[in-house]
Order: sequence, then structure tokens, then C-alpha cells
Amino acid sequence: MRRVLFVAYLYPPVGGAGVQRSAKFVKYLPDCGWRPSVLTVANPSVPLIDTSLALETPEEVILRRARTLEPSYALKSVVSAGSANGNGHARSLRQLARRTAHTAVKLLLQPDPQVLWLPDAIREGRKLLREIAHDAILVSAPPFSSFFVGVALSRSSGLPLVLDYRDEWDLSNAYLENRRPDAFSQFVQRHLQVRAVRSAKAVVATTQASADALAAVCKTAHSKAQVQNIYNGYDPDDFPQRPLPAEEHRDFFRLAYVGSLWNLTSVAPLVDAVVQLAHRRPDLTKRLELVFAGRRTSDQEQIVARLRTLPIRLVERSYVDHAQVSDVLRGADGLCLLLAGLPGAERVVPAKTFEYMAARRHILAIAPRGELWDILRDYPAKHLLEPGDQSGITLALEELIDKRPPGPPREVSDSTGIRYGRPYQARQLAELLNSLVD
Repeated sequence: MRRVLFVAYLYPPVGGAGVQRSAKFVKYLPDCGWRPSVLTVANPSVPLIDTSLALETPEEVILRRARTLEPSYALKSVVSAGSANGNGHARSLRQLARRTAHTAVKLLLQPDPQVLWLPDAIREGRKLLREIAHDAILVSAPPFSSFFVGVALSRSSGLPLVLDYRDEWDLSNAYLENRRPDAFSQFVQRHLQVRAVRSAKAVVATTQASADALAAVCKTAHSKAQVQNIYNGYDPDDFPQRPLPAEEHRDFFRLAYVGSLWNLTSVAPLVDAVVQLAHRRPDLTKRLELVFAGRRTSDQEQIVARLRTLPIRLVERSYVDHAQVSDVLRGADGLCLLLAGLPGAERVVPAKTFEYMAARRHILAIAPRGELWDILRDYPAKHLLEPGDQSGITLALEELIDKRPPGPPREVSDSTGIRYGRPYQARQLAELLNSLVD
């Protein structure tokens, strides 16, 4: 078997959607003729930990962890929040000092704070490559500083380098929390991206539209890297045919959203539609249960708070361990996908899309026309609506609630999700790696 070194800052026991792509590749690549080693961080500065995902890494996988010089996420949160004590003048001075320090850190730590992981990661990676022969290197990002661990290891070892873009660099900078870089940082990061793709033999995207955008980046950088799309997906092992937890008979419609809420996945269109429905059909609103499971920014928290005054059932949960996600999805009557009407959002397909399809529940997709619409077009039970179509979203909710039959949630008969299984995607990656090595 050939061996590939996976470089991934986000790897179990870190939690969140970004972790699953690397973890599932590592799980299924051995079935495709590739034995993975993993280089990740020893002390990740992250908000979520999910030990359930760590159990899926095969025992034979070599796992090396390098330390980062970043402060802990808890400390960063405390410093960012600051203190509310003192008079107005003192508070203003502290806020100014925090903003100044934050700006200075962003300017110095390019392209992201995780660049402080690089010295030890490169050292541990070179040590591993000296100890055990490898055939290729794959780096998963963001954080995009991880790409330069791969660049350094590829140059010192001569191994082909694959860059796996879980998100596009430009879109991440435009919309992620605490990004939106200044003009100087944008200039620096464009240069850094050019350096990275010039060193790569292949670039992988998670949608075809993103692959086309990255092909343009490679062309501008005069990179000869081949560009390929490998979608995110679902793991069949996460959806065993076990009975749902016992639940008393219900006559309400449960609509669930699982994942983070931030500006690219704004819940505002859904909340506006529920408010409108409450005015038009208060009787139906009482038969609606909304479940939100996951983190949300303060802006999104304020939007969700509008629902607390309405006569609906509102269930708010923090992060759900991946081992429990399938039960949350299968326990719902409908599942909601959200993408804001922002430039570039039409190229995005949320990773949860494929798990929603695997759960075989009705899907309410509120998103701009684009690749997500194309993927769901053949799914038999869906409503596809644009974020600005408030009346359409309201009518869809009305129809879903009104037509819900009594009894437990009904399963949709669907075969469109089969090609989005993680084993199939591991075969796609293995074929790409084989082409580079051959």
C-alpha cells in the first residue's frame, strides 16, 4: 500500500463540520490502497471538542501532534470580551486598546493566527517523513496557514503536494468571523495563495463552481496543478437502520437546523417567514417546532431571539456530538438548509446537505440559485427558495405543517444520495493520488 501524509489542523478530537472531511478520508482511504498518516495540532485553540469523532480513526493510523504557540481559545475569548467594569472613559480606553492589539495581531499573523503552529508542525512532519517512507502529502484547509506546512514538507521531501480547499480562501476572508482583512492583508494573502498553488501538483475543491474558481486562481499563478472537485458527503455508518428513540405521538411539524449560524448561513429569512405565518395562521404556528442545534454568532442570536415571543415550540441546543447527529436529523419531519444571498454563496454547498439527504427527510433549502439547487433538484422531497422570497418561504412552511400526517416522521424514498457516500469520495481521492504518483 502507498502512504499519504494528511496535514490537518482541524482533526479529532476537535469538533465541527470542517473536521469530518479529513477524518472520513482517513477512515476510508485504506480500503482504496492508501495508508494515511496524520499530522495535526497537539493543543488546538478551538471552541469545540467532539471525542466521538476521534473513535473513528483506525488504530493503525500513525498520528503525530505538534504544539502551537497560540493562546487557548478560552483565553482569547476572555481577552476579546474584556471587562465591563469601570467608568465610561476607562471602558473606552480598554476597548481602544483591544481593537488596536487585535488589528496588530491580524497584520502580523498572516494568513491566520494558526500560523503559530507552523514551526513545530514542520519539524514534526520532517521527522515523520524521515522515519517512514511516504508517497504524497495532502493538506486540508482552512486554516490556510496549514498549506505552508505542506509546501515546506513537499520541498524538503520531493513528494507531490495536494491542497484540499474545504472552503475558498477569498470567501472565507470575506465572511468568516474575525476575518474581512484590510487592503494590506488582502495583498499579502493573494501573494501567499499564489505561492501555495504554485507548489501544488493538485488542488481539490468541494463544489464544481469552487473548482472552476480555483482553476482561475491557478491560471493566474501560472500553476500547473490539476484541479478536481470532490464533494463532501455522508458516512453510511452514521445512519444505521436502528429505531428512533421512543417518542410520544405528536401532531406538530418539527423543522431542524443543525450547524453554525453566521452571516453566510443567516437565519433571518426563516425567522421573517415564521413571523409572517404567525400573523396569517396563528393556529398553524402553534403546530410548528423549530430546533436549532449548533453555535451561532451574536448577530444571529439576536435574530433567533425574535422567535421567543411567538406561539411556536422553540428548541435551542448547543453543539451536538457527531455520534448523535443522525438521531436529531431522523427525529425531525423536515430539515432546513440556509445560505444567505451574498456574492459567492451560489458556489457553496453546506456539508450537512448530504447528511440531510441520507436522513431521508423533507428538505427546506433557503439559498440563492446555484450548485446547491442543482444537487437537490432530483431529491424527491424539497422546497427550493431564494432568501428574498419571504412569501414563498411562508407558503412552504404553511404547506409542510398543514400536510403533516399524524404519527412518527415519514421517510422519503430516495436514491440520489448514494453517490455522495464517503467511501465513494475516498476512491475519488485515491484515484487522484495514484495519478500523481504514477
